[in-house]
Amino acid sequence: MVGLRLVVLQFPLQAISLHRVALLLFISRWFFVVLATTADFSRDVCNAITLLVLPSLLGSVSSVFADTALESTGMLDSVIVTAQRAVPTSLPSEIPTTMASITREEVERTINATDSEDAIKYFPSLLVRKRYIGDYNHAVLSSRASGTGNSARSAVYADGILLSNYLGNGATYAPRWMLVTPEEIERVDVMYGPFSAAYSGNSVGAIVDFVTRMPNKLEAHAKASYVVQPFELYSTDETYKAHQESASLGDRFGDFSFWLNFNHLNSHGQPLTFPTKNVGNTALTGGETPVTGAVAGLNRNNVPWYIIGTTTEYTTIQDHAKLKLAYDITPTLRVSYLLGYWQNDSENRPHSYLKDANGDTVYSGNVNIDGYRYSLSATDFNLSNEELTHVMHGLSLKSNTLGTWDYEVAASLYDFAKDKLRAPTVALPEASTGGNGTITDQNGTGWNTLAIKGVWRPSGIDGKHIFDFGMQQDSYKLHILKSNIVGNWIADGAGDTNTDVGGKTRTRAVYVQDAWSFAAQWKTVLGVRVEDWQAYDGYTVNGSRLDYASRRTTYVSPKLAVAFQAGDTALKASLGRAVRLPTVNELYGATSGGGLTVINDPNLKPEKSWTGEVTLEQQLSNTSLRVTGFYEVVKDSLYSERVVVGNTTISRVTNVRKIATPGVELSIESNDLLLKGLTATGSVTWADSKIKANDGYVNVPSDTIGKFQPRVPQWRATALLDYRVTEHFNVAYGARYSGKQFSTLDNSDVNGFAYQGSSRYLTTDLRARYRFARQWTAALGVDNLNNYRYWNFHPYPQRSYTAELRWDL
Repeated sequence: MVGLRLVVLQFPLQAISLHRVALLLFISRWFFVVLATTADFSRDVCNAITLLVLPSLLGSVSSVFADTALESTGMLDSVIVTAQRAVPTSLPSEIPTTMASITREEVERTINATDSEDAIKYFPSLLVRKRYIGDYNHAVLSSRASGTGNSARSAVYADGILLSNYLGNGATYAPRWMLVTPEEIERVDVMYGPFSAAYSGNSVGAIVDFVTRMPNKLEAHAKASYVVQPFELYSTDETYKAHQESASLGDRFGDFSFWLNFNHLNSHGQPLTFPTKNVGNTALTGGETPVTGAVAGLNRNNVPWYIIGTTTEYTTIQDHAKLKLAYDITPTLRVSYLLGYWQNDSENRPHSYLKDANGDTVYSGNVNIDGYRYSLSATDFNLSNEELTHVMHGLSLKSNTLGTWDYEVAASLYDFAKDKLRAPTVALPEASTGGNGTITDQNGTGWNTLAIKGVWRPSGIDGKHIFDFGMQQDSYKLHILKSNIVGNWIADGAGDTNTDVGGKTRTRAVYVQDAWSFAAQWKTVLGVRVEDWQAYDGYTVNGSRLDYASRRTTYVSPKLAVAFQAGDTALKASLGRAVRLPTVNELYGATSGGGLTVINDPNLKPEKSWTGEVTLEQQLSNTSLRVTGFYEVVKDSLYSERVVVGNTTISRVTNVRKIATPGVELSIESNDLLLKGLTATGSVTWADSKIKANDGYVNVPSDTIGKFQPRVPQWRATALLDYRVTEHFNVAYGARYSGKQFSTLDNSDVNGFAYQGSSRYLTTDLRARYRFARQWTAALGVDNLNNYRYWNFHPYPQRSYTAELRWDL
């Protein structure tokens, strides 16, 4: 189950044919040159493939990432990596901390998974802020000491290809979960904390790696699912529906294998935002339209307001396609290519609660609510159309000899091939058919990565030293062009520039890590990571153009872990430094609103974290127990707040001087303890994350000192029961809990159960799955069974019913 597998990966080598490797590298280099002509893939990366890889093959570098399966024999036993082709892994050969895993079979049995992020729903201390099925731009991952506003403080991969979006930080820079579908998943591995030198400072919270399928023989799969959500909130009483269809095909012919996956989603989600008006006392002046329907309530600060309608209600149609090709050059050397395609067409349409005396809906103008005057602006009931096409490429060469040397060379590209958002600047009802507007175009935005990683075992797989090392380059380009449309915002092309933001960052890193078995029952992992970071070509156009000077700095992040194991007991301690570098949007982004100018700061400092943890793991018959105490100190954490620049107070992303988070995490897994066929897993996390020092503020100076870090609750818990009634029928019941939390740095949002608030919650889920024929399986499920109404700025889904039918060859 999701629980507590202590993973220590071990890789056994063999001489390889260098002329075959050189030929493949030559081909791969020109493959990326071709991509460069169509996707702005920087030519220095193409050259780096040649300049960095060839020396590594001649004897210096190489990395280990075997095509393997994790086979757990118990929480405290080593997890041995075997040469099963079906389950490749992208983890380092030696992991200096505990980790959690879930397999494909467990996901299928226990989770109503409509999106890939659902697979980590019950992992200890993790939360994905998924608002609706197909949520592509706000499903942010949070971890022990990082909230859902800190997307850049976790790392998400699929088969070693980066899915995290480090172009910015925050809700709109969520990982690209949609490039993996639930049907592709073979296993999900999670490592907590920045304790491996193989990963950047973005791993400070957690590292999630989706391991997807690769067949050993012919296999085909098809699935159809349907979800219904009755939703009641304020004056909304509607039923929202989604349906999803997917198909997969894979086979192996000698040394060649392939995998094809297609997925179609049509989802209508619940409203996510609500136009509001604070209760006022502006006298009527005549000409106001008397209206009814405004819903009285309290905002997150307990200030009276009216909710006057709904917005951000998406109808989204998404299509996903994935092609994976693999060729075994030798029994221990594989070259792989991946092509991922995702497109999304969505419409956001608002609804007003306000009615005039004739019962007609009111969207604009001056209105009379309870005897006072309120003005409705064109943006109160916003609507939009979005057209997105994103493409992902991956190419890798991996050896798995399990001898003295192994290596991996991998490159990836994520391209915003089409990314256009259209919105009107006129009010409804005119906006429903046309009128002036804007179009926001992110064409040219994306990132690319290159990694050359190696493992050296001087005395073989059972020797005292195993060295992991490598070189990496990650490059990001952001371009957000917002243009005015005069005429018809739905169909017309871009006109004059409204705003234009762009810039680039690049990080080059080298690392080395030694797993040293210095005595019987003892092992230590010592590592260091050196990162050279550049920010360049930054500019902002907001009326006038402003260009920014380039920056370049170097950071060193040491890592240390010690483990002791005696029989069924293991004790481990880990310590690591992480440097989370500013993103392009944090450096150069610029907008305005709320009476304050929100401008960029190209001189932002990076977040610098020290994280330590001590873990005790114990195997008790058929029960595994883990207790982890952790402590994290972050200096210069990046948040948006008010600061004084010269004689002016402005609001922008700035550095919070110090945040400290002590905590304890308890996790347990039990098999057949109370009832044969029953597996139970659970976790409880306590974290006391508070701001210790800060120069900025929200309303008045010093109002954030001693306050809780936003969206990091003190308490959270998970529980999951999986009962295998028969060989073909099982029932699963899950529960998740989160305590009180805040969204603001000064914790002034005391009312979490309101629009824009962050509330506590306790939700339960149910799933029943029955295999009624050799190739046919059906499942019924209910998410949020207890229909808990909870918030994380937006309302989460209410009780949702799922029906699923699956066919497997």
